[in-house]
Amino acid sequence: MERVTASGARAGALTTPHGALETPFFMPVATQATVKGVDVGRLRDTGARMVLANAYHLHLRPGEDQVAVRGGLQAFMGWDGPMLTDSGGFQVFSLAKQVRVTEEAAHFQSHLDGSAIELSPERSMQIQERLGADIAMQLDHVVALPSSREKVDDAMQRSLRWAVRCRDAHQRQDQALFGIVQGGLEEDLRFKSAEKLIDIGFDGYAIGGLSVGEGPHAMYATLRSVMPVLPLQKPRYLMGVGRPQDILEAVSQGVDMFDCVLPTRCGRNALAYTLNGTIRLRNARHSLEEGPIEEGCLCAACRHSRSYLRHLFLANEMLGPILVSIHNLTFYSRLMGLLREAIIENRFDEVKQNLERSLSGGEPLSSAENDA
Repeated sequence: MERVTASGARAGALTTPHGALETPFFMPVATQATVKGVDVGRLRDTGARMVLANAYHLHLRPGEDQVAVRGGLQAFMGWDGPMLTDSGGFQVFSLAKQVRVTEEAAHFQSHLDGSAIELSPERSMQIQERLGADIAMQLDHVVALPSSREKVDDAMQRSLRWAVRCRDAHQRQDQALFGIVQGGLEEDLRFKSAEKLIDIGFDGYAIGGLSVGEGPHAMYATLRSVMPVLPLQKPRYLMGVGRPQDILEAVSQGVDMFDCVLPTRCGRNALAYTLNGTIRLRNARHSLEEGPIEEGCLCAACRHSRSYLRHLFLANEMLGPILVSIHNLTFYSRLMGLLREAIIENRFDEVKQNLERSLSGGEPLSSAENDA
């Protein structure tokens, strides 16, 4: 991975079988081979260049074999760019009431029909190889934070053992495999996890198990402690993060890749991101506002007035969530482009400070203003 560094932040290029990507970049989440409400043509127009899908969900429906016979994920969903598949490890956390974890595997009760599903490291690799994304993730054990040190250590150690099994099971030469650093908020456990993963050997390294209840300051402290351990020449991916402010801090620590559901989830709920903070389109103040969400934005949503977009949400028209999701994804692409440019021009610290100030200026949600 080629790179240019400035104050800890780095810009570079990540090469995949479906094209090269300029880093840092953000991946929209296409859990079930679709970004909610956004078709692939409009997704490409947002500036997105790589998307994330989920192996667990696609294993349940339609099944990796159906995807494989159609030429893999890209052909199946009509996306011609790079893709990454998560292993199902996050579902160990998010579906905790339906999961039993043993040394051998994570044992799920399907959230669709209640059937028993066993997801071992070897099975996760088989599924991800059949899906055919450019990057596969190791299966890991994610726990909520805060948790006891004993519980965090147990999950981290299991993740390391599963990492070895994933590496040994992974056979596809045209698919990169990333390891995932675990260890909660315990600095020594994070160090141990990172060092062991480097010894095992992966194509890239992710920081997992954050944004699961610990709060931003704890997340930032964890990043500051673990990032210096990771190899400079390998891509670094912060999983499931998210807020623009969190991305600014993580980029300053040398993170290259991000994903999060926030742009589309917030878009579906009438919250729009701008460089001057968030806008809550249901608020009554926008009922007569003829300007766009953000001046200078060329997305499909910003061809319309805030007044019209507000009307769509109040009328429960599906176009509202679609348009604001498109705007938010476009915003994230613009934000990553600004950060990359600032790194290359050695202005990152200045740009970061300016963005931190401007992004903090979002609208509060007021019951007096919100008549929806």
